[in-house]
Amino acid sequence: RSIHDALMVVKRALKSRAVVAGGGAVEMEVSRYLREHALTIEGKGQLIVTAFAKALEVVPRQLCDNAGFDSTDILSSLRRKHTHDEDGKWYGVDIANGGICDTFNSGVWEPSDNKANSYAASTEAACVILSIDETVINPRSQDPGAATGMPPGGGMPGGGKPLSNMMGSAMDAVNAQKGGSRSGNLGQGVSYMKGRGGG
Repeated sequence: RSIHDALMVVKRALKSRAVVAGGGAVEMEVSRYLREHALTIEGKGQLIVTAFAKALEVVPRQLCDNAGFDSTDILSSLRRKHTHDEDGKWYGVDIANGGICDTFNSGVWEPSDNKANSYAASTEAACVILSIDETVINPRSQDPGAATGMPPGGGMPGGGKPLSNMMGSAMDAVNAQKGGSRSGNLGQGVSYMKGRGGG
C-alpha cells in the first residue's frame, strides 16, 4: 500500500504539473493572508474568516505533535517567519531537526491539485455541518417541558396532575384526618413534615 500511495503521488504530481511546499508551509501562508484579509471585513464575517485561518494551523500543529516536537514554539516561529519575511512563504515544519525550514528547497513537495482539492473538500464539509442547523429544527424545543418529556403547562403525561400538586393534595387529606398535624406518614416509608407557613 505504501508503494502504491507513493506511485499515485508521483502520478498526481506529473498530471498536475505543479507542486507546492509541504510541511504545513502552504497552510501557514494561507492562514497569514486570511488573517490580514479579515481585518478589512466588518461585522461577523471577520470572525468567520479568522476562525478559518486558525483552523488551517491544525496541519502544521499536528505534524509537530506526530514528530514529538513542541508545536507551540514551532508555530510561533512559523507565524513570525511568514509575517515578517518576504521569502518565508515556503517555510514549514522541519521534521528532521525539530524547527522550521524552507520545505520547498528541502524537497518536501505536494501536488498543487491535491492541496486545492483538500481545501475545497474541507470547506464544503464545514458548510454542510453549518447548514444542518438550518434544516433540522425541533419545533417543540421552545416548550418549557420539551427536554423532560412533560407536556406544555407542566402537567403529567396523559393529563394527570403535576407531582407537586399530587403530594400537596395527599398531605391535605392526611392533615384533615389527623386534625392538622404538621408531620406524619403518607404511606409505608414516606413521611412528611409541614412547614409553619403551610396552609
